[in-house]
This record gives sequence, structure tokens and C-alpha cells, in this order.
Amino acid sequence: MPVVDADPDAPSPWSATAFVRGMPLRRAVERYGQLPEPALQRLAVGLAGAMTRIHAAGLIHGDVGPDAVLLTVDRPYIYALGTTGITEAAGSPMDDMFDLGATVLFAASGSEPMWEGASEDARTRIAELETVTSVLPSSLREVIGGCLYPDPSTRPTAEQLIDYLDRQGLAAPTGNWLPSGLSADIETLAAAMPSSAVASGTVGGGVSRRNLILGLAGGGLLMGGVAATAVFSSNGSSPAPAGRPGGSTPSTRPTSPSGVSPKPSSTDGPALITLDAPDATKAWTSDGRSAPEYLGASDKVVMLVTEKVTAFLSASTGKKALPSLNTTSMFVSDSMTVPTTYAAGVFYYLGDAPDTYNLLAAVDGTTGKVKWATSMARAGSDGGADSSTYFAQYVAVNGNTVYVCGRVSTRSSSNSDTTTGYIRAFDSATGKGLWKVEGTDINNVLVPPSGSYLLAASSTPKGGAGRVQMIDAGKQGARGWKIPVPKARYFFQAGWPMTCYAAGLFVFAGGSGDTLFAVDAATGAVKWHQRFHAKSGDQVQLGNPFASLDGTTVYVPVGSDLVSLSSADGRSKWVARLTGASDIGTQNMFNASIRVTGNSARCSADTVFVTDTAKNLWAIDAATGKARWKYNDPGQPDAGFKWTVGGDHVFIASNLTLTAISAHGQ
Repeated sequence: MPVVDADPDAPSPWSATAFVRGMPLRRAVERYGQLPEPALQRLAVGLAGAMTRIHAAGLIHGDVGPDAVLLTVDRPYIYALGTTGITEAAGSPMDDMFDLGATVLFAASGSEPMWEGASEDARTRIAELETVTSVLPSSLREVIGGCLYPDPSTRPTAEQLIDYLDRQGLAAPTGNWLPSGLSADIETLAAAMPSSAVASGTVGGGVSRRNLILGLAGGGLLMGGVAATAVFSSNGSSPAPAGRPGGSTPSTRPTSPSGVSPKPSSTDGPALITLDAPDATKAWTSDGRSAPEYLGASDKVVMLVTEKVTAFLSASTGKKALPSLNTTSMFVSDSMTVPTTYAAGVFYYLGDAPDTYNLLAAVDGTTGKVKWATSMARAGSDGGADSSTYFAQYVAVNGNTVYVCGRVSTRSSSNSDTTTGYIRAFDSATGKGLWKVEGTDINNVLVPPSGSYLLAASSTPKGGAGRVQMIDAGKQGARGWKIPVPKARYFFQAGWPMTCYAAGLFVFAGGSGDTLFAVDAATGAVKWHQRFHAKSGDQVQLGNPFASLDGTTVYVPVGSDLVSLSSADGRSKWVARLTGASDIGTQNMFNASIRVTGNSARCSADTVFVTDTAKNLWAIDAATGKARWKYNDPGQPDAGFKWTVGGDHVFIASNLTLTAISAHGQ
């Protein structure tokens, strides 16, 4: 780039260069999303070339990152920010290489690793790399992963990185190396700047004559952050300060567990919507003789399982629709126990009968006739000293298979008990058992509505290293790929899954509990991951993610907010604040400030339903994030009401009363 003038021997050394017409990498990723593979390769080679020149001169950059990289239509540039940056003293070239790897990772994912350097916890970090770098294309995964290795001595040098990519024989990019929209935006910025524009910057803070001369001759190097950042100073969107521990999500602004979050501007992502809505209008109410323990619903029938009977009411009137059954609730329903589901005209539920307990039953939703029933009470016992008892907690349907997930307690000959998780598969037409698996590595199982892959999550109760693991239903429950989740504190819990499935992806919280990962269900490859930050710097704890019926959207509680994300790329659609939510400190360990568990977050075709910790039920327009109505029953039990969704209605059980509300409030 042209250098207009310089005086390295002045009392305050300075340089003046022509403006570099480009966009900081962080802003480019936040606005246009992750860079494609050819651009990532060009970025990696460009940064490594700059590091080669810096390190060959006996210097280090010291501040490589998304805020120090400028993208132009021709190539990437790297510059020093303010009075920090290239120096002869602090740090080492291998620190620069870690930062280079983190920068390329950010360009590929929108997130940066939170750790760097060697550590006593190196083994955990090496395991984390399998997850962190899986978002990278295969051409870069190994070498960028090497840059992020905990031991600096094992990281590649800049020359080795360039040599590695050269040996792969990658095709040279043709035309614009950046996505067309990003290139067009950069060209628009360039056209808006006068061709003779010049910026001067003081080069101080220990910068030597050697380092200044290098800056003047380095081609892809730019000394003095003032020259580059000035391009964007006129509209108030200069790059974020360097040194942030991880980038914010491409279009989701940070939120705080204490309910404090900045309102995004029009260029920073969707505006924060503070929910407010009128009270719901009831479609009908119906009183019974026994309080429902759990509910199931279709668009035509509501199933109520109580301590005395299982009843079926009309979804449109609340009157009796089908004959009652003498099956009763197996146990009191809670937030992690969801023993009912409806699929393809059939209700499936777990309950007890007068002569059988721990029953899995299938009931025709049109006639009310029992199609089949099978006992889940005891299985796996060979009549010897050891025996196993199954405790069913979660039932789900995938295609022609019904799955029951829960835990199994085994009493050994020494009278000691061991508890493991299990999955049992049944033919949905006949109730015949198909296969079963169990083990300490199977907890918190997710059964998607389609596909042949299940997801099991596991960790130790004391917060040790956990993982998510694919279970191949097509191979009768064989274990598939595994991904370590080092700080998965809660996956040991059996019952309703704390993960979700959307459009071929498994979605779960990982890292320090503040990052949402979306991985390919078949391969485990990370498609995207988004990290959330609190404005105050406190750690954000995500709630359980859940998905829209069509799988195009993932919803995740972040502090007191509900964030809507595109399942395709993790981009935020809207952020809604639940005004009745309280601080995270008042919640149990499974939830963020919003109460989102198996019984408290559901979707209809166009509406999201969620309860907050003040026991309000909100109906939120899935397209806009605005609330349609809210519902609260002052006379509800201390534990709150139970509710489910069927068709375009919500059905709420509070004590002996069942209430129906239209999703659209009419």
C-alpha cells in the first residue's frame, strides 16, 4: 500500500499512508456470516505470509485477531491496533500463531476459543479441539487445529502453515475472493472515499525503527490502527475493542443473566423485544373429579391421565369425546418426565392398570380403542441373584418406532444398586419389542421425529467431562460418533432431553454452558456454533434449546431472553425478553432464567409457547417474536399448571380445571 510520508526518528515516530478501503474481519463476519472455504484458505495464507515477515525480522505482532484484520477486495491486511501491536519484546511467535488460528476459526464460525497457551488441563483442551475445529473445512482443520494446540512448542510456524497448504495443491481462487455481497459492500465503501484520502497515525508505545520500516515495506502489513479504522468512524461502527474473549454471535447481541442486555442497533442484529400482551381469551373450560397428572393432545382430542382414570375430551368443546380407560398415572409428572406423546392418529403413554404397572400403551385417537399395551416393569432379569427394574420417564415416536427412555436400577447379589440409562424400541403398530441398549453413557436421550439417529448425552453428577453421542437406530442402537462436552454439568439427568433436533442437526449447549452447537446428526460435524456473552461480563447459562415443528428454527433461552435462531446457520431472527422471568440465581441447575424444560416450551405451526419463572404462559408469534397473549392462573398449584399443545390450541390443567386457549387468542 502507498506510504505517503514517515519519520521513524521523530520524538513521536509517525507514518502516513493512504486509506485502506476495506472492512474489519469481525464486522464482515457479523454482517455477512462465516467465510466460505476458498476465502478461509486465502485468509490463512495471507495472515501467515504477514507473520512470516514479522517473525523473520525478530518481531511479533502481539495482537492478531478479528479486529486487527482488514478485508479488501484484493486480499486481507493485518495492522497494529492503536499503540499496541508489533514489538520486539513481549510474547512469542507461537502466541501469534495461536491468535492466527483463532482468527481463522472466527472467520469460519463467528466464535473464538476462550483459552490459550499451555495449561495443566491440556488433556481437556485437546479433547475440546475435536469440537472446536470441526467447524473448519477439512483443508484447514488439521493445520489450524495445530495452531490452537495447548503446548506452544507443537504449533506450526507461519512458514510451515504456508507449506502445508501449498502441498495440498489447492486451486487458486478466481475472481473476487470474498462473497459477492461482502465485496459489493467493500466496493461501496471504497467509492465513498476520495482517492487522495490520507490518514496519519502516531506510532508509539515502544515501536522501534526496525518495526516501522517493516510496516512500510510489508505489503500486507499496515502500521497504525488509526489509518484503517477511520474508514468506519463516520457512521459510528468502528471495530470492537481488541482482546474480547470470543466473538459475539453473527447477529445475536449479548444478554445478561440478570436481565441486562444492550439493545442491538439496526446493523448489529435484531432489536430486543420486551414482551407485553393482553390476557388470553379462554376458548372453554371444563372441570373434572381428579386433577390430571399429565396431558396429551391432538388437534381433535385431549387426553388426561389422572390418579383414577384416563379420559379423552373434545379439543373444540371440552366435552367427553371417547370412552375413558382404567389406566392411571404411573407417577406424578414433573419437568423432566414427559410420559405422553401423539403421532399419526395414536396416543402413546406410560401408566398403570389394575393388574399391570409401568405400562406402555397405544390408544387410537379416533376410536379410543387400545391398540396394544406392554409392561415396562421388569426386563433383563434372568431369575438369578441379579435383577433389573426399569423406570420409564420419556416416550417419543420416530416413524414406525416408539421409544421409551429412562433409567434402569440393577440389584446385584451383594445387594448393591447401580443405575444406568436405557433406550427401548417398540414397533408402533404391534408393541413388539425391537431392541434395547443401556449403559452409563446413555442419559438424557433425544429421539428426533425423523431420521435414524438418536442422541444420548452423558456426564458425571459432579460436573466432570461429558459428551454427546449418536445412537444409530438403524443398527439397533449401536453407538456412533462422540463429541466431548467438557463442562456438560447437567447431561447426567435422565428424562426429557436437554438437546433438540432441527433439519438434520442435533443442537445442544456446550463449552462453558454459554455456547450453542449444531452438529450433523449423521457425522457429528459441527455446522455452526454460537457463543453468547453477558454485558456485565458474567457467564451466561443457556436453557434447553427446542425447535419449531418444521425444523427451520431453533429457540434457546439466554438469561431472561428467548432467542430465535435459523437452524441453517445459527443467525438470529429475533430476541424476546420475558418480563416475568427472574434472575438465574433463583433457578434450579437445569434452567436459565426462563423456565424451559420438557413441559414448559412447545411450538405449534406458527406460535412459540413458553412459561417464565413467574408462571406466566406466553404465546409468541414465531415470525416476529411479539407476544400474542399471556396467561396466568392465580389459583394454580404451587408447582404451577400443566399444559400441552394440540393443533392450534393450548390446553392447561390447573387443579381440577382444564382450560383451552387458541394460539391466536381468538
